[in-house]
Amino acid sequence: MWRGTLTLCLSLLLHSGSLEEQIHPQNCTLNCIRKGELECNYCRITQDIVSTIAVGFTSPFGACVPWPCHAFLGETPDICQHYVHAPQNVAVQMLPNLDPKHETAVISWSPSKYGIDFLRGFQVSVHALGGAQVVCQLFLMQQNLSLTPAHTQRIYYSDPIPMLTLDTQYAVTVMALPVPEQWDRFYHKKVFSTITCPEKNGLEKCKKDWFPTYLVVEQDGHDINVTFNLAPPNLQFGRYFSSCYGGRERTYIALEPDLKNNNTHCTYPLSQLNPGVNYTCEIAADVVDAVKKKFFIEILPITEDPSSSLPDLILLISLLSLGVFLATTLAALLIVLHNRKRRKRDKLNKKYTAPDICQQLHDRPEEQCVAVSSKSSPPSLLIVYSSRDGPAHVRVVLHLAAFLQRHMAIKVFLDLWESLSLTEDGVLGWYSRKIAESEFVLVICSLGLHQRPQEKKDGGEEEDHPDQNMSSAIVAMIGEELCRAKARGQDLSKYITANFEYSKETDVPAVMGLASHYTLTADLPLLFSHVHGLALRQPGVCLQIEHISEDYCKLPAGEALQRAILEAKTALIEQHECEDMKGPTTTTTTNGWMML
Repeated sequence: MWRGTLTLCLSLLLHSGSLEEQIHPQNCTLNCIRKGELECNYCRITQDIVSTIAVGFTSPFGACVPWPCHAFLGETPDICQHYVHAPQNVAVQMLPNLDPKHETAVISWSPSKYGIDFLRGFQVSVHALGGAQVVCQLFLMQQNLSLTPAHTQRIYYSDPIPMLTLDTQYAVTVMALPVPEQWDRFYHKKVFSTITCPEKNGLEKCKKDWFPTYLVVEQDGHDINVTFNLAPPNLQFGRYFSSCYGGRERTYIALEPDLKNNNTHCTYPLSQLNPGVNYTCEIAADVVDAVKKKFFIEILPITEDPSSSLPDLILLISLLSLGVFLATTLAALLIVLHNRKRRKRDKLNKKYTAPDICQQLHDRPEEQCVAVSSKSSPPSLLIVYSSRDGPAHVRVVLHLAAFLQRHMAIKVFLDLWESLSLTEDGVLGWYSRKIAESEFVLVICSLGLHQRPQEKKDGGEEEDHPDQNMSSAIVAMIGEELCRAKARGQDLSKYITANFEYSKETDVPAVMGLASHYTLTADLPLLFSHVHGLALRQPGVCLQIEHISEDYCKLPAGEALQRAILEAKTALIEQHECEDMKGPTTTTTTNGWMML
């Protein structure tokens, strides 16, 4: 009775107003199918009928059996030589279903005009992607049924397929029977998805997909209060959590709302947040794979009323005036005492003075402690490289510096851009000052960093540029800074090494072994994360950086960088080919290379 009612509903619901003939499955006997009676033109095959056809045969797939073509309901082997094309216009329609956890679907299709004279039925199977078989249905036509190309306008339907899980992808396969043994295009496969739980039942009834929809953030000075809606009692969420990230720090708050006083909303304070910092916060139920609600907070600095601070300002000016007077008096007194002491020391014994040692102690830089705070200016980065690897390698470094400064919010220091400062300070002086001023130091590792200054590539006939002999000394100076920072227990994130794809990781100098290493341009997102202190991966979240993570080559600067890398790789290959053509040299020395 229910099959007839469902068939009537399908006829009214699906293809309403269509002129195509709709064919729905019906119950038949095996004898009716073999005799070719008119009422048995499209029959559903059950497990009982399969057992009658193949005595003693049991199949885990129910009515769906991989029938051999020559044994298909007593057909002659000649039919196996004919072509039966795959069904066409396969469609999936969802039926009304009151079950809150499952959906019901019905499959429709039309037969192909190729080989329709030999068509004997269809087989429909539905699989969950990545899972086991869900259902399989078999439909047969009467044995002496004669079909024409005009019957390709018919629309055949499967039986309803119930118990389809929500928010799941399925693959349905409709196969024409008999299955030919020498042809391959006899079935059609289609992928479809069931609706999600919130679409069917609403978010308040779906535990897996629930997240707070009401969120209000209130700021009173430095005090932040957040209010959000709690999950319905039927979901049984008793704990929640909130986390905020900003200023290279993360805070975590565990929440257990008091449901006796208020079971619909919860208000909690946010503390330990610094003024002038943008924070990205999340709130969710404290369960595995919970959907998180994201919101943003900026702690604004407190502005005081000028009239209320006028007495404090007068007191501050008075104290500053008194402090300046006392400092001036103390400075004058110290100068007088210092001059007297110096004249007395010079008179006693001039030969025991050591001006060079005193000057060294005087020139030693003091230890500086830089407070970590929010800065509007981008982080500064010094690039160190070797020009011994040829002009192609230098062009790659130049394009990399341009890309970092233009698209990665980094202030780059490069000697190619500082000709005047290099002339005034000298190469080592300029690099020494920039190493101290820069927040990060990036060493581009290549083969040229391992060559001694006096080494000549072509037998010593051509003299290197003076700046080319400084790269090894500069790297050694950076290595000393790195070792001192390690010995003092300081942060080593300031020092970074990188190599391009045409170089090797073995080109990294030994003194830079403690520094973080990246391969460019594949690790551009990681370099961005290192410099800006930005976490690219969080639980359930994968952050993509615009124009850096995937499509940096679409930018003009990125395209120029990639072109320069290809040219450098080509130049390196041509250099190796030339060296191979020259053959082995007459003398060999092991002193031409030095690992720092």
